[in-house]
Amino acid sequence: MKKMRRSARLVDMTQHLLAHPHTLIPLTMFAEQYGAAKSSISEDLSIIKEAFESQGVGALRTVAGAAGGVKYIPQMKTEQALHFMRELIGHLENPDRLLPGGYLYMSDILGHPATMARIGKLFATAFAEKNVEVVMTVETKGIPLAYATAAYLNVPVVIVRRDNKVTEGSVVSINYVSGSSKRIQTMSLARRALAEQSRVLIVDDFMKAGGTIRGMIDLLQEFRATVVGCGVLVETADVTDRLVDEYVSLAKLRDVDVKGKQIEIELGSYFHNREE
Repeated sequence: MKKMRRSARLVDMTQHLLAHPHTLIPLTMFAEQYGAAKSSISEDLSIIKEAFESQGVGALRTVAGAAGGVKYIPQMKTEQALHFMRELIGHLENPDRLLPGGYLYMSDILGHPATMARIGKLFATAFAEKNVEVVMTVETKGIPLAYATAAYLNVPVVIVRRDNKVTEGSVVSINYVSGSSKRIQTMSLARRALAEQSRVLIVDDFMKAGGTIRGMIDLLQEFRATVVGCGVLVETADVTDRLVDEYVSLAKLRDVDVKGKQIEIELGSYFHNREE
């Protein structure tokens, strides 16, 4: 290809790294693509690395050796995460979000691409070192969160269904107890959707007692999969018998006063010992 000016090469390399997170890219690939020496590529990567870290974009990790290269790890700085979540909590505490029964309206937030991207990056930061191979959620509201997170981890998404779809072939189904209603419900996952012994990150939009996430954990046992983490956007605080022990939440619903139209939300477990 036509040799690029260094400024154009830097832009193109940056774009390639951003589009391929958690992927080891050989320096030889960049050298051949741009017709440049490896030493020049290394200098370019040093510039990009400094910019990424100073701007809170993420980290560049270099792997030495013949099979080595560079890998972009998306990361959100703690101060950026705190600012974003405090702003999001302010929106969530709007009294107009209260629904009958004390439920919280969140569909507009879950449908906002830019907001989902930032939440996805936050979850990707929290679980960056877990060697995630698949992100799992249950239909339907957790789907935007799952895809946003998977995009930054560069892994596929698996969606657990509440009923069988003929288009998905044979499925594995289990019964689970809904944490909020205590009803017996069913969830299913197509056998072809998940390879056995996969390393799975579970994400969901809301958790009360954790019955749905507990169900997904039990379902994954049928695939001999390993649950490497659970991420929840909002958890409730008024639960004494949680069905899930280990999880990361970004926000905690502390109190809902339906009559007084008051919603109290605080930062979740991810921010423990991280606040300024």
